[in-house]
Amino acid sequence: MLTVTFILLEASSFPVKLRAVPGHSQRTFPQFTSFVDDIKRYMVIKTLISLATGILIAIWLSILGVDFPVLWGFLAFLLNYVPNVGSTVAAVPAVLLALIQLGMAHAALAAAGYMAVNFILDNVIETRLMGRRLGLSTLVVFLSLIFWGSLLGPIGMVLCIPFTMTLKFACECSEDTRWIAMLLGREPSTENIPPVSNKVADLGS
Repeated sequence: MLTVTFILLEASSFPVKLRAVPGHSQRTFPQFTSFVDDIKRYMVIKTLISLATGILIAIWLSILGVDFPVLWGFLAFLLNYVPNVGSTVAAVPAVLLALIQLGMAHAALAAAGYMAVNFILDNVIETRLMGRRLGLSTLVVFLSLIFWGSLLGPIGMVLCIPFTMTLKFACECSEDTRWIAMLLGREPSTENIPPVSNKVADLGS
């Protein structure tokens, strides 16, 4: 909390410091502004998607009659920040409780609700809003989960994607480190890959 407080206190003066850097302010400041805008956009979209996920899960479990629907909705909201793994982890305790409390049919309906909500919001709506540029590869997601989780514990597991996205956006702001951002991201489409020259093709053959 103290670290975040000091960061917020310094945030207003950092652009002024960046403009004062001699020789690089005209080139660096627009990149920094773009970097901050990307982070804000990612966090706003991810928070809204996670909030919608938690609300829909809580409503669905309440309709099924599963105990503590608000708790499971809050857990779905929190773990939705961890893609691929988080939604599955959030669904396990609620589905098990539905199985014990209401039987196999209600547990299957609870699992189906989780799958439908996560597919529609994460794979369709979130991908459409964010685009492929804001995505990370599955391997990077898994490795960032292990790294930040071992470094900061459960809080690091929840915030591993915002931290890694911050690193990706920072690397995109410089030509020298843009290749790192490309490695962290998803597989690019074939239209964006430049064709291999004849010399390189001859060397490969």
